[in-house]
Amino acid sequence: MSDSKLRIRKAAVLGAGVMGAQIAAHLTNAGVETVLFDLAAKDGDANGIVLKAIDNLKKLSPAPLADKALAGAIVPANYDQNLEGLKGCDLIIEAIAERLDWKRDLYAKIAPFVSPTAVLASNTSGLSINSLADILDVKLHQRFCGVHFFNPPRYMHLAELIPCAKTDPAVLEGLEAFLTTTLGKGVVYARDTPNFIGNRIGVFSMLATMHHTEQYKLSFDVVDALTGPAIGHPKSATYRTSDVVGLDTMGHVIKTMDDTLPKDPWHDYFKAPAVVQALIAKGALGQKTGAGFFRKVGKDILVLDPAKVDYVPQIGKVSDEVAEILKLKSPAEKFAKLRASADPQAQFLWAIHRDLFHYAAFFLADIAASARDIDFAMRWGYGWQLGPFETWQAAGWADVAKWIAEDIAAGKAMSKAPLPAWASDPKRVGVHTAQGSYSPATDKYLPPSGAPVYKRQLFPQTVIGTPVDKGKTIFETDDVRLWNLGGDDIAIVSFKSKMHTIGAGVLDGINRAVDEAERNFKALVIWQDSEPFSVGANLKEAGAMLQAGKASELEGFISRFQQATMRVKHALVPVVAAVRGMALGGGCELQMHCARTVAALESYIGLVEAGVGLLPAGGGLKELALRASQQAFGGDVFTALKTRFETVAMAKTSGSALEAKELGLLRHSDVVVFHADELLYVAKTETNAMAESGYRPPLPDRQIVAAGDVATATFKANLVNMLEGRFISPHDMEIASRIADTLCGGQIERGSLVDEQWLLDLERKHFVALAQNPKTQERIAFTLKTGKPLRN
Repeated sequence: MSDSKLRIRKAAVLGAGVMGAQIAAHLTNAGVETVLFDLAAKDGDANGIVLKAIDNLKKLSPAPLADKALAGAIVPANYDQNLEGLKGCDLIIEAIAERLDWKRDLYAKIAPFVSPTAVLASNTSGLSINSLADILDVKLHQRFCGVHFFNPPRYMHLAELIPCAKTDPAVLEGLEAFLTTTLGKGVVYARDTPNFIGNRIGVFSMLATMHHTEQYKLSFDVVDALTGPAIGHPKSATYRTSDVVGLDTMGHVIKTMDDTLPKDPWHDYFKAPAVVQALIAKGALGQKTGAGFFRKVGKDILVLDPAKVDYVPQIGKVSDEVAEILKLKSPAEKFAKLRASADPQAQFLWAIHRDLFHYAAFFLADIAASARDIDFAMRWGYGWQLGPFETWQAAGWADVAKWIAEDIAAGKAMSKAPLPAWASDPKRVGVHTAQGSYSPATDKYLPPSGAPVYKRQLFPQTVIGTPVDKGKTIFETDDVRLWNLGGDDIAIVSFKSKMHTIGAGVLDGINRAVDEAERNFKALVIWQDSEPFSVGANLKEAGAMLQAGKASELEGFISRFQQATMRVKHALVPVVAAVRGMALGGGCELQMHCARTVAALESYIGLVEAGVGLLPAGGGLKELALRASQQAFGGDVFTALKTRFETVAMAKTSGSALEAKELGLLRHSDVVVFHADELLYVAKTETNAMAESGYRPPLPDRQIVAAGDVATATFKANLVNMLEGRFISPHDMEIASRIADTLCGGQIERGSLVDEQWLLDLERKHFVALAQNPKTQERIAFTLKTGKPLRN
């Protein structure tokens, strides 16, 4: 390969199965021209297999496509007629079934069509990359590697990068940068060992959990209650995860470990448990067949009782003693109490952690460069809050190592294999330090990668024990912090409120931040150090005002909110919103008023006030009306408003930043970033470019074309039909009618020209009227109590 950077304009995915099709979808999400290949169909269109897979992408949940319209951009192809098309591809990802013979045949077929500069990668989840390389012409070895995406590829952060013996380091660096920035992945380098890192550790953890489930005679629902959020793992925990993955798929992965790891000291456990084998034999493969460890009957989810060979209501729960232990803030105290307790659930939790720590430490040197790679693989690939080594370190390394050694000696552990000497060292306090993470192979602490792509991550994800530069504080209140990173001319404001809600204190902070930025900086970024961006106005504050009968005070708050968003819009320096996660209600309105929004792909944006019986009143409806007027270019404003009205009246939230553009909640000029950790870097780059280009705020808009009372009447006529069909309640109609009136400019003639303040006044008037409605107050009280919307 030459010294030039790896540029990927066009990609091909070989195999239109579940993974292949979704990898193609995510490449397309990222704007990569993608060709999806599979076998030629025997009947009808030769591309029938691929066309069916592409159509299915639009039906899957969670959605592989960030915008369903992108399905049409995926190019269907088949191996019989279209292999010439591979010559123009810069990246080819093979994603067919895990059969070495099938892969061998496919590689032989495509080899003559692979460009001399293309990268060829296998998405294998566990087959040897070097064995696959042996199939290829030696000329391809430098450009061949494994890239293991986790399912579903759009959402799972982990991508394991596995070099073969001769992979060119420049290819790896280029591919790592592409996977990181373009596809938004967290890349972990894995050694060419069976199941690599994520599945090696993750499947072992599940097997250990299943073994101890039987040992301690716990029900599957109790185990899921213990191994989900209670220990920092996803809600799907263990057995629900097995059902989602598919018991046949899980059985296949376990068999791979059985076949390829004969000398593993834990090899005796590499068998699908008897209950899994029985379920597979019955065809109860989990979610895809409607039954596995769990089965949904109506609205109820039943759990398998192996003794009764039937599904029964879930009655298992975490014991009182274990629940109290899990509440402890000190991990060291927590683990000490779990180990000392006679409660079977406590013994179970200690046992699954003990054997996980033991296994991860024993194989660290074989499967990964450092402890950081294993911890990130488990966090990013399995959704754990902390990796195994982080958990061990937090619990007190030396004590836990001593307890593990004692259990090994007593025959309580799953294997008699000793802990490695480095792990047993009584002086060791952990594997993660400010200098880096421990590598047994070098007996050193390796720092994070210094590859250029990581300079874009100003606040990268870190493992426990790693210091983070939090910048220099300019001012800080109870509600906001204005700060600066690296001593440049860009100020950053972050909210400190729960869920980054916007109350009076945050509004004051925003105004003060804009003042400070205008005086001493050239730009301002609104960025939060964690998700969400903001779930909107502080509903609790609003509810308290209403309960106290202070409608005028509430109107004053709304007026201040509008003034703050307009202050942001007309600031003399560019204000850029850096959005990730939820930007709802007032959070959405705030970013709408910024000079630009830089949004992570996984941003869920919406004006959702109708759900609590209100309408947007921080300038959101005003901005939608203004944008519709600009879009119409003096033509039919009503047509431009239709989608926007439906979006607000139905409290729609976008499923991605790309969809937010289609809904009009983001502008088409706003920037979408695929890696959330690059968000602040891109936002600062955008603000700097705007400032250096001589930025001036927009002039006050006094020429907004209103759709008028005729358009409002049309919207209301449609609402009447929905009311009579019982699709909406009378109160829903009341809310939607007020939304329509505001968007259309009130009771004025079609085509009348209004200014922004006219629309802001309408927003505020209708908001206050709805806020005093008893049905709205019921909705607010219900949402504050339950966190859910009320339909009344």
